[in-house]
Amino acid sequence: MTTAILPSSPRSGLARRLLQPLVSPEVFDFWAGLVRPGASWNRPLGRIVARHEAARDAVTLLIQPNRHWQGFQPGQHLNVGAQVNGRWVQRSYSLSGIPRRDGRIAITVRRVEGGALSQHLTSRARVGDVLTLGAAFGDMTWPQAAEGSWLFLAAGSGITPLMSLTRAWAAAGAPVDLTLVYWARTREELCFVDELRALAQREGRFRVHFVLTRQDDLRDTELQGRLSEARLDSLVPDLARRQVYACGPAGFVDTARRVAAPRARVFYAEAFTPPLLAPVAPQAGTVAVRLTRTNRTLMLPAGQSLLTALEAEGLRPASGCRMGICRTCVCPKADGSTQDLTTGELHHGHDSALRLCVSRACSDLTLDL
Repeated sequence: MTTAILPSSPRSGLARRLLQPLVSPEVFDFWAGLVRPGASWNRPLGRIVARHEAARDAVTLLIQPNRHWQGFQPGQHLNVGAQVNGRWVQRSYSLSGIPRRDGRIAITVRRVEGGALSQHLTSRARVGDVLTLGAAFGDMTWPQAAEGSWLFLAAGSGITPLMSLTRAWAAAGAPVDLTLVYWARTREELCFVDELRALAQREGRFRVHFVLTRQDDLRDTELQGRLSEARLDSLVPDLARRQVYACGPAGFVDTARRVAAPRARVFYAEAFTPPLLAPVAPQAGTVAVRLTRTNRTLMLPAGQSLLTALEAEGLRPASGCRMGICRTCVCPKADGSTQDLTTGELHHGHDSALRLCVSRACSDLTLDL
């Protein structure tokens, strides 16, 4: 039976060459997946091999990728997809672990109200389920030769990429001073607490502070309050010599940029919710958007992101983070004018890499979709 030769075997290259004239990759994936879950002609897939509760409404999934997935650096993200209610849904998640010899990867997912994929992964996904995996992306990684003193500011799910970086720092022998300040609403929502406290006891160059915003009864090492200049000064009096990474909701990142960036040695931030939109003039009415691949013309509302407007018409363009970071939704624009919703900048004419999730139409458009 031809499907017994799987892409993960040493003979996979020869198998694909022999089978290519006879069977499509989609058909191969279907039958190969019945024999070995996660096997694929050329798609990066991953099989869940373990799961455990990370906090209230959060789980860590340990995933075994197939050989088509190309790896990651600590601090990066990837797009993960699963079949939910009969259709494939894809979203961006941070990797919370570090590269392992067995190739397995970990993501820590928090349940989001109304989030189809997060609810599926935290409540219904089980060991043995197969997920689609995108290429790792993101620039919030350790430099090749880290030096000086560092500060990580995390809020909510923003802890996941910073935990990956912290684990990589520990595995490298704690080469620099590192302080992590981690905000959550309540104690039950904190992830990795025991590991972080043990690391602080073991490594003299590491300090961790847990800051809770909706918790009345505080315990040792716990503080209360939101991110502010005064709070930062009390916890990190040497901020001026620190290199800062911040990750959390857009509002938290915006505050971190305001109170920390002007005084830190280096500042870099990533938000896991859509960025605060630039002030742009409201635009009513519709525009004609021609899709060249399907030879369709749709009348789309000018005030919405193109991704949202296309999805409302029943289309499913590839997408991931929905924040303009992962570039999964990029498509060429042949003509027309669009506006970047994060900066307010206008773009006229040809654009080879239009980001659908953070762009809106300002005129009739022609898209390569």
